[in-house]
Amino acid sequence: MDHAKIEAFLADPATHDGAPVQVVRTHAALVFLAGDSALKIKRPVTYDYLDFSRPETRRAMLEREIALNAPAAPEIYGEMVPITRAGDGSLALDGSGEAVEWALRMRRFPAEAELSRIAARGALDPALAVRLGTAVAAYHAAAPRRTACGAELIAEILDELARVFAEMPDRLSPGRTAGFRTAAGRALDTAAPLLRDRSAAGFVRRCHGDLHLGNIVLIGDRPVPFDALEFDERLGTMDILYDLAFLLMDLRQRGLDAAANIVLNRWLHAMADPAHLDGLAALPLFLSVRAAIRAMVAGQRAAGAADRPGAIAEAEAYLAAAEGYLAPAAARLVAVGGLSGSGKSTLGAALAPLLGPPPGAVHLRSDLIRKRHAGVAETDRLPPESYTPESTAAVYATLRDEARRTLAAGQAVVLDAAHQHAEERAATAAVAAAAGVPFLGLWLDAPPEVLFARVGARHDDASDADASVVRHQLDRAGDTIAGSGPGSDPGPGWQRIDATGSPETLLQTVRTRLA
Repeated sequence: MDHAKIEAFLADPATHDGAPVQVVRTHAALVFLAGDSALKIKRPVTYDYLDFSRPETRRAMLEREIALNAPAAPEIYGEMVPITRAGDGSLALDGSGEAVEWALRMRRFPAEAELSRIAARGALDPALAVRLGTAVAAYHAAAPRRTACGAELIAEILDELARVFAEMPDRLSPGRTAGFRTAAGRALDTAAPLLRDRSAAGFVRRCHGDLHLGNIVLIGDRPVPFDALEFDERLGTMDILYDLAFLLMDLRQRGLDAAANIVLNRWLHAMADPAHLDGLAALPLFLSVRAAIRAMVAGQRAAGAADRPGAIAEAEAYLAAAEGYLAPAAARLVAVGGLSGSGKSTLGAALAPLLGPPPGAVHLRSDLIRKRHAGVAETDRLPPESYTPESTAAVYATLRDEARRTLAAGQAVVLDAAHQHAEERAATAAVAAAAGVPFLGLWLDAPPEVLFARVGARHDDASDADASVVRHQLDRAGDTIAGSGPGSDPGPGWQRIDATGSPETLLQTVRTRLA
């Protein structure tokens, strides 16, 4: 049947009880928005990477779309609906005639709830970035495992990129695309043993495959991935860190570097597996390949685009990003210490996006490690008896171990803990020395009244410190750096910093020290 007639039928308000219809066209689908529902059909198109020319294939792909997306987004995905043709040739939804096409009925959500729209209006704030990283970790934890080799999967993508780039010398410089392919090949050779180990450990799974901000929607206050890649199981099978890399790259291309850093850190925290710290050694390659794919897509679009110069400029920007990810900055360790309320975690979070390879440093925070050890949610308060010398020693041991693994992977670290005692500060500095990376320790000084005010203003925070904790720290400060006076030496590699002022002032002071 002429597919144009089906499209006209679905675009007719009469098909939707008179509701106005908005039609959204993508490369392989049409979505008809009417009232509080949406009907999605596959277009009868054929590309290098998919063939939707046959109606049975289009139906199978819609069914696969439900299977992939409904578990994570049950609020959106509904059921299959036949588009039927009566004897007189008229079309109906779920009529008694022959099924000539199939549609996926979905629950409509406001376009303004898509994270791409939220980001565009400057509303993707740190709190939302925290929820985003946590939601993606939950998605990956539930993703089915696959037996494919992660190194082979990336090699196949690089081969495809080389083939397609060779077809667009009028849009992307052959010298630059060849240079990317050579650099990416070297990076893959280095990462291949790690990727094979990650495959054996179960980190290659049936992932989303197209995890950018346009495919995540805010439902209530929960980020929900939808529209997973359904047409190719091989392309949808990947290392979960590679799936995450698309989102991180997309955030950075939009100038949301701090959000990208938060998403990475919250994903790592929620996954709670130090093997992913080792996996960060492959992140520059993953980010680069994701950017190169976007360069390819933009270059393909430029072939027939009305705004050819704009599409070419977009392709070049993505290719530049792909090249940049393969030449990352050096790792380093910055430790932040101080009493409760001195601003350690605020400073650590602000510093992390600025340090080391993109998307910035891994922010290791003692409060979060302690809650993980206790098996409680990060905002659950622990009783005072949980803060024993033994539990604190275990927290510092985990912090230092995770810092070692992160630095060995080539990523920077911000290690955020009180560090009140000289042996704690020395042990943290020794981690950097053993890794052969630069170290800067920052002891934050602030007067008691500032400490009390800051802890009193906290809410929904992982720290359990309140005024009584600050008073206890001050009473016991005689044998620690806190009681040694502003001019005293906190130890090799450490500096005292006046943290009385605003977070912005403190960050600027520290950036000067880092430079």
